[in-house]
Amino acid sequence: MGTLNHLQMVGFNSHVELGSIEGKPIMEPHDEGHSGSVSTKRNMFPVKAVVEFWGKKYIWSTVITSIKIAFLSDKINLLIPFGPLAILVDYFTGHHGWVFFLSLLGIIPLAERLGWATEQLAFYTGPTVGGLLNATFGNATELIISMYAMKHGMLRVVQQSLLGSILSNMLLVLGCAFFCGGIVHPNKQQVFNKSNAVMSSGLLLMAVMGLLFPAVLHFTHTELHFGKSELALSRFSSCIMLVAYCGYIFFQLTSQRNNSYTPIIEETNPDDGGSDDEESPDISKYESVIWLSILTLVISVLSEYLVNTIEGASVAMNIPIAFISVILLPIVGNAAEHASAIIFAVKDKLDISLGVAIGSSTQISMFAIPFCVVVGWIMGRPLDLNFQLFETATLIMTVLVVAFMLQDGTSNYFKGLMLVFCYLIVGASFFVHVDPQSIHKP
Repeated sequence: MGTLNHLQMVGFNSHVELGSIEGKPIMEPHDEGHSGSVSTKRNMFPVKAVVEFWGKKYIWSTVITSIKIAFLSDKINLLIPFGPLAILVDYFTGHHGWVFFLSLLGIIPLAERLGWATEQLAFYTGPTVGGLLNATFGNATELIISMYAMKHGMLRVVQQSLLGSILSNMLLVLGCAFFCGGIVHPNKQQVFNKSNAVMSSGLLLMAVMGLLFPAVLHFTHTELHFGKSELALSRFSSCIMLVAYCGYIFFQLTSQRNNSYTPIIEETNPDDGGSDDEESPDISKYESVIWLSILTLVISVLSEYLVNTIEGASVAMNIPIAFISVILLPIVGNAAEHASAIIFAVKDKLDISLGVAIGSSTQISMFAIPFCVVVGWIMGRPLDLNFQLFETATLIMTVLVVAFMLQDGTSNYFKGLMLVFCYLIVGASFFVHVDPQSIHKP
């Protein structure tokens, strides 16, 4: 009986202890887990805040560094404020002469920076694709201005500005490159790849043929369907020229991978440090793409103001629209090419200078002009290849003069001087030339 009572007591105590033990884990593990999670979250919060802080600081540091490299690394960027100033002048005064002049100055550094961003991207794409990118975005300013002019129905401005880009590259840019290269290297003859020059001259002559026949058809009054045959021939020729240019690009990509240049008299000095010409990108690939997009957008905005004020500026400054379109507008788009061609000529790398000047002219004549004709066809604008007699004759003479200059594969300062003088004659001719079709008649 005592034993039974003892067992019952033990059982009761065990039950109480078990109950207490069973009850204890019901609460305590939950409390420990809850406090543990809270403490873990408290411990993780500072780490997460530190990561976010330093991440944001790194992003802002990268952005600020990229802006400094893009806009504070060249003296020509001092002209950038003229772009916003043009917008303010247009908003408060509406003076077309000042707006045109300020927009012109504002686009010059942006076009140069567009070429710089393209060169940065070319570091990551290789020399061949990089060369194509340089050629494409090097003429992006001219194409943007042409698109806005076409949108406003100013077809003659489109024709004359693209023609002016060809003349500027072939006479002024190439002439200055030859002249500066000859002055810096007076004791040796600079040479370049004659076969590439001959091929480019052939493409330019093909472009002249495409522009010549519509003009001849118009001025001889021999159209099969008056007012329609000229436009139909222009559109057909434009399609052929685009196909020919695509074939030229394919040939460049597949057959001419080795375009290295070695001067005739190469003065090698181990103390000079041949690594001076070795360059590295200033910004990353993604930064290059972002800057290309931003600069293209800003140039598009300023081009709108530039095109809208061409006619008013012509009246305000008493300058023919033909002179503005052929001489002044191409200076904007060719600023980067002009500087690059001279720099490479001074470094005795004439093949690159020739590629910049003649390559840009080839792309405008064989791609940009036919492309604008096709786009005008899509937009319902009757843009044709009849550049009128005066402009066509100027282009023919320019191509012939440059072709003769390039046929021997050598250059000197006197050749450059002659090309610059030819450009001065062309500029003076367009200054006294009045084109009745320049101003759009709605």
